[in-house]
Amino acid sequence: MIYVQLFLAFFIPNIVGYGGGPAIIPLIEAEVVGRYGWMNAQEFAEVLGLGNALPSPIATKMAGYVGYEVAGAGGAVVAVLATVVPTLLLMLGALGLLYRYRDSPRVKRMSQWVRPVIAIMMAGMVLSFFSEGMTGAGLVHTSIIAAVAAIALFRFKAHPALVVVGALAYGGLLLG
Repeated sequence: MIYVQLFLAFFIPNIVGYGGGPAIIPLIEAEVVGRYGWMNAQEFAEVLGLGNALPSPIATKMAGYVGYEVAGAGGAVVAVLATVVPTLLLMLGALGLLYRYRDSPRVKRMSQWVRPVIAIMMAGMVLSFFSEGMTGAGLVHTSIIAAVAAIALFRFKAHPALVVVGALAYGGLLLG
């Protein structure tokens, strides 16, 4: 019965919540604290603070932690699945729909409009990272890392993971 409760406690907020992890946290809190009483508000706030300090999506971290605390490893698996299943089902449904109509002129036009939007979003992210690098490391170090990374990627076709490791090593040795 606890696995069903865990599944519902995380499935319902994720299926009705819109806006990603931060938008569904209050819904998860209502289930975990208010409805089932697995934690009090203070404990939930501490778990939320810990989850925000770690990388990856907050909802899956919260689900894994709460599920583990309530029902061990099995509970963590159930809660995480309940968190990702709604998005997975929607993605599979959308993919199936797109695949069915892949030859449609409308779908082709839609994909032609999506590509530039993604490119612009990626460019914005690059500018944001560059700006943060300028603030933290300064113009000289940021320019050196950017130039070496560009040469390694485009001229020598280095694997991006190696370029990231190299940039981290440079930062650790010269900036740390």
